Amino acid sequence: MLVVRDLCSSYGAIAALKGVSFEVPRGSVVALVGANGAGKSTTLNSISGLLKPDGGSVRFDDREIAGWRADKITALGLAQVPEGRQVLGGLTVEENLLLGAYTRRDSEIGKDLDDIYLRFPILKNRRKQIADLLSGGEQQMLVLGRALMSRPKLLMLDEPSLGLAPLIVQEVFRIISELKERTTILLVEQNARKALQIANYAYVLEGGRVAQEGPAEELQGDPKIVEAYLGRKT
Repeated sequence: MLVVRDLCSSYGAIAALKGVSFEVPRGSVVALVGANGAGKSTTLNSISGLLKPDGGSVRFDDREIAGWRADKITALGLAQVPEGRQVLGGLTVEENLLLGAYTRRDSEIGKDLDDIYLRFPILKNRRKQIADLLSGGEQQMLVLGRALMSRPKLLMLDEPSLGLAPLIVQEVFRIISELKERTTILLVEQNARKALQIANYAYVLEGGRVAQEGPAEELQGDPKIVEAYLGRKT
């Protein structure tokens, strides 16, 4: 579904991506793991149009989209859940959700909104509440729901567990486990253990490059990965 080849991106004079290549097969969960500053979020932003890449190829559903505007990419069926949740705080929960469907012109938006409320009952209870007043976990559910309202073919999740309490992290990953039954997922997550438990395949980014790749289950047992990213189980 997604094929990235030799992707290069920078912030001014600082090269953040130095030829990143990977693939996301349809129906799979692919994880990008690595330390802070490895280029994980930059990779997602370069794919989704939030950052214009300096070079390389991004093919989504066999269409070259490198350098396209973010709204055009979203309309193709690629949705990104950004790091830090980024709800539209002055709007209600329901207004945030409906904005997720702004590229759609079909008649089933109301049905999908009902489905979101069924999946996230807390959002239904809070639907008239200003989004800024939600807890961190509730805001994470809101941005997930907002992305799903676009009916994505590919869902890109950027650090979905960041800053959340352990119990909420468990709930977020339970939701992601359910979503992978219906949506292809590209997951960026600093919690490498959680990412590898849920992914089919993973790429390890270091210094803006892919340093290692393999089936997620194999990487969980790789001594170098354990030492660098997983550590001892608690």
